[in-house]
Order: sequence, then structure tokens, then C-alpha cells
Amino acid sequence: MPTLHRAGRGASSLARTPATRSLLTFLVLLLLLPACNTTQEQFRPASPQADRATAETPAASRARSFAAQSPAHEEEGNREGYAHFEENPFFSVAANPLSTFAIDVDGASYANVRRFLNSGQLPPKGAVRTEELVNYFDYAYPAPQGPHPFTVTLEAGQAPWNPQHRLVHIGLQGREIERAERPPSNLVFLLDVSGSMRSPDKLPLMKEGFDLLVEQLDENDRVAIVVYAGAAGLVLESTPGSDKPRIREAMHRLQAGGSTAGAAGIRLAYQVARENYIEGGNNRVILATDGDFNVGVSNDGALVELIEEKRAEGTFLTVLGLGTGNLQDHKMEQIANQGNGAYYYLDSAREAKKVFVEDFGGTVYTIAKDVKLQIEFNPVHVAAYRLIGYENRLLAAEDFHDDTKDAGELGAGHTVTALYEIIPVGVETGTAVRDAGDLRYQQPRLTDEALRSDEWMTVKLRYKAPDADVSQYLAQPLRLPPHTDHALSAAFSFSAAVAAFGMLLRDSDYRGTATPHLVQTLARTGLGDDPHGHRAEFLALVDAYQQLAESQPIGRR
Repeated sequence: MPTLHRAGRGASSLARTPATRSLLTFLVLLLLLPACNTTQEQFRPASPQADRATAETPAASRARSFAAQSPAHEEEGNREGYAHFEENPFFSVAANPLSTFAIDVDGASYANVRRFLNSGQLPPKGAVRTEELVNYFDYAYPAPQGPHPFTVTLEAGQAPWNPQHRLVHIGLQGREIERAERPPSNLVFLLDVSGSMRSPDKLPLMKEGFDLLVEQLDENDRVAIVVYAGAAGLVLESTPGSDKPRIREAMHRLQAGGSTAGAAGIRLAYQVARENYIEGGNNRVILATDGDFNVGVSNDGALVELIEEKRAEGTFLTVLGLGTGNLQDHKMEQIANQGNGAYYYLDSAREAKKVFVEDFGGTVYTIAKDVKLQIEFNPVHVAAYRLIGYENRLLAAEDFHDDTKDAGELGAGHTVTALYEIIPVGVETGTAVRDAGDLRYQQPRLTDEALRSDEWMTVKLRYKAPDADVSQYLAQPLRLPPHTDHALSAAFSFSAAVAAFGMLLRDSDYRGTATPHLVQTLARTGLGDDPHGHRAEFLALVDAYQQLAESQPIGRR
């Protein structure tokens, strides 16, 4: 090895001995081995044009803002990224009579919070999205019977953490799709096999999860596998879902190694999905990663733009997060939102079973897209309101009627729950309420209908069929009972428990008298039927939180 002779003074004589030369050769090969440990010989390379940076677009601007709002979880050696956000305040109904937002069926936040608590840590506040905690659970609302793909259930009662306030519970229940009625699926698994995916809670867990998903498919479905690491490539061409051995063999021979080329992988996955597009079918890319894309701001913008473009063409995106220490939570949530899909976090084989078996229909099949809610409050009865959660799903009032505005998707059999804490007219609680102040040139005037009505609010919804461009509209009023001592449903009690838990985890200014004991009391009252044990597990997590909160003051997070 002539180059070793020039390494420095004294190196020449050392390198001449056969034993030393053999040792140095072994060390060089050892250093090169990880770079060789890939499956690139099985890849179909992505085109070089796919990675060219594009000029700044609105999508690029959004991507840059995503990055700017994603501080890492502050712990040595920890690169996890979470968005900082302020909780929704109370708004005056006189100044802000409308509250508008898109639904959110992501389940990632709950599973991630569970991971933190089970590992003996309190989660960072940015990891706690209260609406995702609430929507992790199925509330078994009445099944749809009419022309719409979901039902709307409304209920109101006393706010458990502030008895002078009311809590309004809004529930949507998506229609189930029977196995014989399922549309054929064109699925592209986009799997991160970069070096950061080596640990057992990443690539091995991902394989286990996809094994469960493949088991649900049949001869009408098709699966392709695209991987990305140092390069992006196709390791399994579109294959019938009935050929399970071939799909599993392709998946299980994958190994982790190399850097991350996430953007190139997504482009190739969409290309493969387009080549095998099923008209009227379920066309979807399912991305599994720890979220470390290693791409710059301009590429992030191009990535968002690509996902939006493919969404418009009918190919949706579901995102699965895995692992610890490197989870880019905020980025993956935003990518899923742009792709008309949901974001899940797999912290265990049990969670993989929930996502791919128990909730299979909701994970894979969309029954309604761009689902928006707009609540109009009656100022005769309601002085102020606060939407609990959904901070990153808020919409402008005019967006409700704009069919070009993207919103949330509802999967088959999914339930969606939203909670409002309201202050009735005449109640003085000392709660800070955001108000526009007095107007000089105009004054709001109550309509005769508002003065006569016993309606406290009207819940309005817009949604589109999965392949439609024009939304459908429905509305349902809520009349609050005159007393607060009426019987409440198990769904109301349990969802209130989970919302209160979210406020405790975030050390919320709006938690009122909420305590772990109150959370457990509400949860036990609403425990109901718990076939998979998820609600019982919630009670155990509240116990874990209480012990940690006593030893790790929340203010230090």
C-alpha cells in the first residue's frame, strides 16, 4: 500500500511488516463495510432531474416556516423535532361568532406521549396535541344510515375542570366498509432504510407492522416497495396482494445503511403509484421513517409542492413515524396533512396491530376528504368559547365555503371528536377572553331568530367524496338542557378525561381544577366496552404521569 509510506515520519518502517499491513488492510475494510451494506443492486435509480432544486413557491415558503417552527427536544444527543404552539384562547362570541377548523384523525401524538411516559420521561409540550390524544380512542357513535358517509353526534354538560362552564362534545362516526365492498388498493410502501433506521424500534418494527398490513390484502390489491437510503430505488414492482410470500421476502431482505435521500424516495414512490394507478380505487403511498430527510429548505418546498400535486391527482399519503432520538414529528405531521393522509407513530408491536389490523379500514380507505367544521355560536346564550386542541388545523371563516382549501380526511370506520369549553351568558368566572374591543362605526345587532331561539350553536360541516371536487353541506343545531345534572354518555366522560390529561401534560393555563384524580375518575366513569384494553392502558399512563410529575416539575420542560 504505497500511500501508507507517506503517512508521516516513522510510518514507512512500520508499514513494511506483513502483520502490520494485514492489520491496516482489515481496518480499512471494516470502515468501508457500512457503506457497502445496502441493497442498491436491487434498485431502479430515480432520475437525476427529480432532485433538482426549484425556485421558491408558496409550498417552499410553507416548508421553510415548518422548519423554523420545529425546535428539537432539548436533550443532549437528541434530535427530535417538535413544533411550539400556543393553545387556543377563549374568544368572545360577540366579536368572533364563528369557529372553523379541519378535522384531524392523526394518532401519532398519543403513541408518542405513551412512549415518553413508559420510558420514565415527561413529554415535551410540543409533542402533546390534545385533539390527537382524544381521537386516539374509538367512541362508537351511532353508525351512518342516511346519504352522508358519517353521522354527527352532539352532547353538552358541565365542564369537569370548571363547573361554571359547559363542555360541548361533537362526534363524527365514519361509515364502515365491508370487506366485500372495499375498493381495490394500489399501495406503494416507501421505506426508509438509511443508517438511522438500524435500531430494533425502527426497521425491524416497521417490517413487523407491514407484515400485519399485507395480511389484510387480497388478489384485488397491489403492493410495490420503494426504499431510500444513499439512493432511492424499487425493490418490489407492483405485486398482487395475494402473493404474500413474495412481498414479505422483498421486505425482510432489507437492511439499514447509508444517508437519507427522502425527497428522491417520495418522488419515485409517487411515480410508481402513478404507473399502477387504479381508476376509482384506493391509491396511496405509505411512508415509514424516523423523519430524517436531510434535505434543504428549497427541496422541502419542492417536496410539499409534489405531495400537493399528487394529492390533487388522487394519490394520498399516509405517514408512519418510528424510533427515538431522531423523530422529526412536526415535519412528518405536516407532510401527512399536505398528502390527504394521517400520521401515526409506532412505538410497539401492539401499536402496529392497532394501526394495521384494528383500524385497518380507517388507515387505508378514505371515505370523505376535505372535512371542515364551522360552529356558529348564538350570543344570546354563549358569551365565549374555546376549542380544545386543533391549533394547527384552524381555518379562516371564509375557508369553510372555499372548496379549493385543503382540510382533513376521514377514514372508514374512524371516529372524530372535538370539544369546546364555553362560558354561558351571565357567568362571571374571571377567565381572560379575547375580544376585538368596541367598534366606532358599527354595532353588532342580534337577529330576531337569535333572540327567540333556544339553540346555543349550530354545527356546520362540509366534505367531499374521495374523488370529488365539490363539497356537500350539512348542519345540525345544539340545544343545551336547562340543567347540568343530566346523565352523560360514556363517550362524553372519557373524552373529557383525555382532554383534561392533555391539559395537564401541557401544564395548560386552562386546566382549571383538573388533577390526575379527576382524570382517572372521569375515565373510569366512561370506561365502557374496552375490547382491546386501550382505555385501561390510559389509566396506567395517568398513574405513570402522576409519579413523574411529582419528581420532574413540568415547568422545566
